[in-house]
Amino acid sequence: MTTDAGLDARFAPVFARIAEGAVERERTRRLPAEEIGWLREAGWGLLRVPASHGGLGATMTQTVRQMIALGAADSNLPQALRGHLAFVEGRRRTADAASRDQWFARIRDGALVGNSQAERGATTGTTAELVRDGDGYRLSGRKYYSTGTIFSDWTISSARLGGEHVSVLVRLDQPGVEAIDDWDGFGQRMTGSGTTVFTDVRVEPADVLPLGDEEAVAHASVTGLFQTVLLSALAGIARAVVRDAVAFVQPRTRTFGVPGASSPREDPLVQSVIGRLSGVAFAVESTVLAVAARFDDLDAALAEGRDDPELHTAAQLAAFRAQQVVLPLVLSGATELFEVGGASATGIDAALDRHWRNARTLASHNPAIHRAQQLGDYELNGTVPMAGWVKELLEQRAARA
Repeated sequence: MTTDAGLDARFAPVFARIAEGAVERERTRRLPAEEIGWLREAGWGLLRVPASHGGLGATMTQTVRQMIALGAADSNLPQALRGHLAFVEGRRRTADAASRDQWFARIRDGALVGNSQAERGATTGTTAELVRDGDGYRLSGRKYYSTGTIFSDWTISSARLGGEHVSVLVRLDQPGVEAIDDWDGFGQRMTGSGTTVFTDVRVEPADVLPLGDEEAVAHASVTGLFQTVLLSALAGIARAVVRDAVAFVQPRTRTFGVPGASSPREDPLVQSVIGRLSGVAFAVESTVLAVAARFDDLDAALAEGRDDPELHTAAQLAAFRAQQVVLPLVLSGATELFEVGGASATGIDAALDRHWRNARTLASHNPAIHRAQQLGDYELNGTVPMAGWVKELLEQRAARA
């Protein structure tokens, strides 16, 4: 059985190495390909793969604890790897046992899976095309927000096959695939969230999946999982804000407005700022772990053979509710951080601004204002978030039957 102590022993030394270079990567915008390699070697990709398939079999609470610690080391990395985690979750829940076995074997051998589904365009949806080619297919299209793909062995994308939308797994080390690091956001700059271009790329039949081929009812919780990874990264930022504020204050011997040498660490005003930041970190981490617990409730029911739609919805709702609290708390903490040192805290050497920039960028994903509206509709009218999308998946499945 995987334990927290065992996971800490496996990953904490890697996190420490990652943290050592975080500021330098921020200054130079060096992609963390080497650091993701360290995580791969340590078995990060196996966290949620069941022990029965050679994985670590971690609970979601255990996984979120590790993601928070990784986010404290470098908040880019949980996001860069969230496509892999969500893909594993989909394979855990698919009714296609052959696909599940095939992918868990690949992941057991070290494969990482990126995400490249969104496109830039006048409308949402996909313009990428999958066409038949002999005993397989060819994929052409251009994707953006391809988070983690540039670091991965495979990417999951979306395309049109005739009149149907499908999910497509693409091996990245083959002709016709180009991963471009052109993400231009002011935060989360090392997540590999740029463009992926597919030009007449070979796709095997087994790597074309019906859209949402995990049980359609599970789509709600998988959507919540994507957000939970971002919430974990934000909790990591909150923890890093406290760490870096303390590290900034402790050696200082000068206080604004105080003649001569002084000890800011003894200043009640500075202590109050650090105390509030500590409270933010505690509240945020507790909230995100409460979201993880909803996923563990779902896993327990699935282990008993109960696939309860209400539990999928509960996990999704927990993630969306947490957004409403976590985002403003972390953003306020990342701003108040600068009160511990005045203008000197804005120096580029410490790069303390990265915490606010990264938190603001994470907060802009899957915008919380949309989730707030969906939550309000649910509370007032009982409308389950994204119910229309789940209905469409069910209709597509029925049409294939």
